[in-house]
Amino acid sequence: MPNITGVVARVFVDDLEAAIPVYRQLARTTAVHRFAFHGVELARVGSFLLLSGDTAAYRDRVATLLVRQIAPVVAAIEHTGGQILDGPSPAPNRGLPSVS
Repeated sequence: MPNITGVVARVFVDDLEAAIPVYRQLARTTAVHRFAFHGVELARVGSFLLLSGDTAAYRDRVATLLVRQIAPVVAAIEHTGGQILDGPSPAPNRGLPSVS
């Protein structure tokens, strides 16, 4: 059973309301999960996480990995010489933990 269960691409948009219909069409879904976090308005649409507002603090992240267990991910990164700079950390987006 794979440890990584999904990848959610982060997309920074100027107008969340205008962007949602486009990404609903791309993801072929009508489901939209909206929430706010530290001055940022977010919407998860399929495999996309749309961010709008004061997003400067989040621009260094391009995707969210959905994993069953974080320890094997950290071990793999460190084994190849990588370094965890910031994370893992809890996030308000139910089931989408954010790791930098």
